Amino acid sequence: MYVFPKISLRPEVENYLKESFLNEEAVSASSKQEAERKFEALLLCLSHPPSFTTVRVNTHLGSVQYVRGLLLEELQKVGQFRGSSIPILQHPALPDVLLIPMTGPRKNIERQQCEVIVGAQCGNAVLRGAHVYVPGIVSASKFMKAGDVISIYSDIKGKCKKGAKEFDGTKVFLGNGISELSRKDIFNGLPDLKGIGIRMTEPIYFSPSFDNVLPSYIFLQNLPSTVVAHVLNPQPGEKILDMCAAPGGKTTHIAALMQDQGEVIALDKISNKVKKLKQNASLLGLHSIRAFCFDATKALKLDTTDGIEGAPPFLPESFDRILLDAPCSGMGQRPNMACTWTLKEVTSYQPLQRKLLNVAVQLLKPGGVLVYSTCTITLAENEEQVAWALRTFPCLQLRPQEPQIGGEGMVGAGLSLEQLKQLQRFDPSVVPLQNMDTDSLRDARREDMIWLANKDCIGFFIAKFLKCQSTEEKVSWK
Repeated sequence: MYVFPKISLRPEVENYLKESFLNEEAVSASSKQEAERKFEALLLCLSHPPSFTTVRVNTHLGSVQYVRGLLLEELQKVGQFRGSSIPILQHPALPDVLLIPMTGPRKNIERQQCEVIVGAQCGNAVLRGAHVYVPGIVSASKFMKAGDVISIYSDIKGKCKKGAKEFDGTKVFLGNGISELSRKDIFNGLPDLKGIGIRMTEPIYFSPSFDNVLPSYIFLQNLPSTVVAHVLNPQPGEKILDMCAAPGGKTTHIAALMQDQGEVIALDKISNKVKKLKQNASLLGLHSIRAFCFDATKALKLDTTDGIEGAPPFLPESFDRILLDAPCSGMGQRPNMACTWTLKEVTSYQPLQRKLLNVAVQLLKPGGVLVYSTCTITLAENEEQVAWALRTFPCLQLRPQEPQIGGEGMVGAGLSLEQLKQLQRFDPSVVPLQNMDTDSLRDARREDMIWLANKDCIGFFIAKFLKCQSTEEKVSWK
């Protein structure tokens, strides 16, 4: 059920995406009309949240069943969950993953006179279960006081001025909540106000807030992100590289799957993100992770006398497995009601991804595994990159993935049908948007809910390569 308009994109960006989804191969495989229908369905899906919240259990500190029990206890403390029978499902193919269904969209929520406008990013978080934190509040009604019932709206196009008392621009209703602070408190200029500004009580989509819930035992991730480390399949004692690692969800997952035995090198070029990654690793009790603030495009050591032992850059063929969760346009993230990026920005990632792939191939040992992933839907950053890598690096072979939860790759990049079957493309448009309430959940079969969780997720892409021989010389990324 669609309650929001499709994602708002610049016309040139929407046309660019449409051209790739209606490429010659795609149209000939079905029809132009069917390709157009799927593309429009995808744009609608992107503006709505997935049907499930995905929680990865830190199996290094506790069993899945133990943590599931703790989580059930925590959720019973939440008002909307108290006494309810909303299930927590263990994923059959991802044994360390728990799924909590989201209910909504709710109808007939009474809109209040008192309004708060939040930024688009804050609004997206609210649709995934978050409360409204003070930094996300852009404007508030003139006489708003602490304890008032407030209607919350998202400024999806970023047009509302900070501190405004009213806003008549494009805004999307997210639900109602109770203000923890007055308007004066929020806009008094104090920079250290960072706590909850509005506690959501009647969100359009309801999912529990996981803020500070079992922080050592669980990690919130999107479902396809939890698949990545399983596809990489790290083994105890191996040396693994996570090239673009922050905030550390996949890094810590890798370390947990290795039973914290071996070495996980995590790189990111933004120091605050590396600091957060280290905090996450410590919180989860993982000691095999070594995080560095370093640009992964420069991670290959060209001079054997250069650098510090064990720190980047690294000698060629140093790693058993490498994860390249590449910087990307992020066009698969949900919910996302508006993207203001220019076409130049959306298309700027392909060269960077190729630089990173070039470095990854040279740092990988013969017989090693390289997993490439993105959270975007574009052909250029996904299947085209796979085709480029196979042409450029004869030492690489595309390999089947386990578990295989997403669909096959998209046609249009010149890959064979056999190669497309070895990829995983998560495309939320393959199922219609759901309308879930506690009654429908009570009647739903477990198998049907798992199937839906696998389909109704963010847009994502995974490719797995095997390096079958040594890299004899540096290959140009151009």
